[in-house]
Amino acid sequence: MINTIEEFRADTRAWLESNCPESIRGPAKDGELVWGGSRIEFLNEAQRLWFERMRDRGWFCPDWPTAYGGGGLTPEQDSVLQQELKRLKCRPPQINLGIWMLGPVLLEFGTEEQKQRLLPPMTRGEVRWCQGFSEPNAGSDLANLRTSAVDAGDHYVVNGSKIWTSYGDKSDWMYCLVRTDPHAAKKQEGISLVVLDMHADGVEVRPIDLISGKSAFCEVFFDNVKVPKDNLIGPLNGGWTLAKRLLQHERSAMSKFGDFCLPNHFDLMAIVSRYIPEDSQSAADIMLRAKATELALNEQAFNLSVRRMGEEARAGQDVSATAAIMKLVHTEQEKQKFELLVDVMGHRALGWDGDEFSEQELAISKAWLLSYTQTISGGSSEVQLNVIAKRVLELPDAPKGGAK
Repeated sequence: MINTIEEFRADTRAWLESNCPESIRGPAKDGELVWGGSRIEFLNEAQRLWFERMRDRGWFCPDWPTAYGGGGLTPEQDSVLQQELKRLKCRPPQINLGIWMLGPVLLEFGTEEQKQRLLPPMTRGEVRWCQGFSEPNAGSDLANLRTSAVDAGDHYVVNGSKIWTSYGDKSDWMYCLVRTDPHAAKKQEGISLVVLDMHADGVEVRPIDLISGKSAFCEVFFDNVKVPKDNLIGPLNGGWTLAKRLLQHERSAMSKFGDFCLPNHFDLMAIVSRYIPEDSQSAADIMLRAKATELALNEQAFNLSVRRMGEEARAGQDVSATAAIMKLVHTEQEKQKFELLVDVMGHRALGWDGDEFSEQELAISKAWLLSYTQTISGGSSEVQLNVIAKRVLELPDAPKGGAK
């Protein structure tokens, strides 16, 4: 029996050393991370072993109650686990948006029946979730959404569409904002949060091609989709409060991307050294090396801040303001990093295919293009600045008609 946090750390360190395969330690290349779900795919035996061992330990959700399939760890124990995972540079055993975003909302607002039905499949990695928030006319102005859910007795009938739905074509279920009261005095007051089966009759998913060559984003169309009423999360017409809480969890998750939650496999300083001779004294090369050093230091500061934020969250502190700032900072840092790499590598960073470019050069080219999407997804940088100004700094709104 483990009685002290020191004993827990020793036990955790020993277990991770024995159970995390060597090939799963360190940055993952593009496409090497495992997504949980009904159609899970493993590229190798090491991925499967790491997935199954962490699942059976309850460490997909280490700080969730054991009653719902979690690990039942205290905040202090969970902090130790995260430290030990980072020490070994263990890759996440699975990526699951349900765990990052919907799960915490269910724990706070869901009924006991919903928790028992929806949470254990997440903790076993059996269901892949996607987010149905944005619409063609409701992106940054999310309260303008039009997808409707009409009361039909024991179920709702959903009609409308969603856009920019990440991995909608590969997901099993969606957590979705719908309009349940079109006559509400305020747009935010007529919105509800429901969960729905992506394989239900009337659901159609169409991938959207991106400039980076990937198609993670999708359009989703609903044509008289039946959603049981016990799939309503929280109160009817109370979805706006839940949506804001869920987005806090989303931005917190996105802010962790640089700290081995979703490891970046591009070593900035190593790449710069490869393309700029260390003994070069040209003004341009000196400037680029200085900028690279600045970005590397900022990235390290960001990672340390994320660690502090995680420790504060596990201690029960409200980190929503910090999460909003960290999401903004990280995505802007990533964009700046890839802009610098393009400057350093020149035309070598602008390839698309062909043997004249290395595998890494082609990957950097696509990652540079993809970095721009991260400043939009989960709340654009401009929206994040407004959120920070109003909710963190508590600045007043600009006077109507502009500044005098």
